[in-house]
Amino acid sequence: MKKHIVFIALLMLALPVMGQSGTNSPYSQYGLGRMADASQSASRGMNGVGVAFREHNQVNTLNPASYSSVDSLTFMFDIGMSLQRTHFKENGKSKNANNADFEYAVGAFRAWKNVGVAFGILPYTNVGYSYEQTTKMKNYEIPSTTSEPVEQTNSYDGEGGLHKVFVGVGAQPFKNFSVGVNINYMWGNISNLVTSSYTDSYVKSFMKFYYVETKNITFDFGASYTLNASKHDQFTVGGTITPGSSLSKDPWCYVITSNAQDGVIDTTTYTAAGAYNIPISFAAGLSYKRDDKLLIGVDYSYYRGSSVHVRDYVNSAGIKAETSDRMMDRHKVNIGAQYVRNPQSRKYSDRIVYRAGASYATPYVKVNHLDGPKEIAVSAGIGLPITNMYNNRSMLNIGVRWINNNPSSSSLLRENCFMINLGMTFNERWFAKWKFE
Repeated sequence: MKKHIVFIALLMLALPVMGQSGTNSPYSQYGLGRMADASQSASRGMNGVGVAFREHNQVNTLNPASYSSVDSLTFMFDIGMSLQRTHFKENGKSKNANNADFEYAVGAFRAWKNVGVAFGILPYTNVGYSYEQTTKMKNYEIPSTTSEPVEQTNSYDGEGGLHKVFVGVGAQPFKNFSVGVNINYMWGNISNLVTSSYTDSYVKSFMKFYYVETKNITFDFGASYTLNASKHDQFTVGGTITPGSSLSKDPWCYVITSNAQDGVIDTTTYTAAGAYNIPISFAAGLSYKRDDKLLIGVDYSYYRGSSVHVRDYVNSAGIKAETSDRMMDRHKVNIGAQYVRNPQSRKYSDRIVYRAGASYATPYVKVNHLDGPKEIAVSAGIGLPITNMYNNRSMLNIGVRWINNNPSSSSLLRENCFMINLGMTFNERWFAKWKFE
């Protein structure tokens, strides 16, 4: 009972904390924000690979079909957080930003033979940025009381993101074949503020405030098949699909103009009907396992970003649709591996898990009609067994990741991010029956 209470307390703690943003990137202002990493701590040491993984001692939400492999005698829960430092560079100017985020809390247990259940809270997208741009306006571009060029300063600020609480079931109806589904309650809000001010007080200042809020039910479907090539070698293929859906509410936009000369403030509210949506996505993976010592996986994922409809305020005519020159489809390839010398050894050093991974992703946004950054990432991690008088199955997972977001045009912002992922996987023997003699 005490262990149940501990996990529930951790889950309740995660709900308000996950309102924080997990990014400082200006690129998160586009669409619903930056896609979050939905993997758990062990997988993050392998750069997030895991669509075809079926480990009995790890929670793997990347594919709900994996829940059917959960050990019948244990209850697992996994919590994770990240620390990151990002270096931004644009037009010869540089800036650093730090961020910390409590990211997820998930649990899993065996409900019946060949049926596993998982639940928890996960991130979906992150929005977080704040920056300014100053330009000199030409006299014919804007009316002014002075002959000197008027400077315009645009300030961009945004925060928020979407998160989901889920319950999932994975079952193995036939030998080596598993299916699963996650039922997600997705919620969150995103705010984007654009403020324009001028050095000439005669010119009206201008502010646009966009607000997106949603409370949706979504689904993730998964399947996997395992082929035992020999007594020691095992191959698994897996796949998932998340159908697209519309938001539960239409976003809206406040447009506010003010004049320092007469103090008049005008406010107009626009509803961006049909703006934004949750696009369809799918993933496929292949894994190879050698005994319980070596595990290698390759994933491909697709996110149909081009289907995310964007509505933007243009002028007094109001909201205009911009769908073809803002968002792009995203393709990503991951590869990762882990190795442990002997998981059954009594020697502690033999049970340490070593992990590494790499990935490449295509741009998912356009900025000023130019392709946004492609993403290249590499990672390394280690799993340290936690040994106590009760069990030796829990593990502290530590991973480091370097992420490079590099656009094709030198005029766009470049990002280099160094991230530390920390996770704790608690694996407790809850369902064993005691025998007395």
